[in-house]
Amino acid sequence: VQLQASGGGLVQAGGSLRLSCVDSGRTFSSNVMGWFRQAPGKDREFVAAIGWSGGSIYAESVKGRFTMSRDNAKKTVYLLMNSLNPEDTAFYHCAAGPVLRTRAAEYDHWGRGTQVTVSS
Repeated sequence: VQLQASGGGLVQAGGSLRLSCVDSGRTFSSNVMGWFRQAPGKDREFVAAIGWSGGSIYAESVKGRFTMSRDNAKKTVYLLMNSLNPEDTAFYHCAAGPVLRTRAAEYDHWGRGTQVTVSS
């Protein structure tokens, strides 16, 4: 599993971004994929995760605003982030693991992240 996230950037409050995470490994379709974020001075927190069949879970803080999806043929997961606010500013990482969980310790593989900055 080799993960690479992209799509971050600077956006105004209320705007949208779509993050992507490509897995160059061979077992993508059987992995749970997750997004986590970490803001300066704060602990890493769970954002969203999606199972191999498409079922997903979200942190309460992003429910209704963020949507995670996956394209197994492209070995890619996406995080569509709408109605962004400054509290969403963080470094976003994607991760792969065997089970659909919110705890970072449940994920075995982590990729390089991408910075999301939301201006007020």
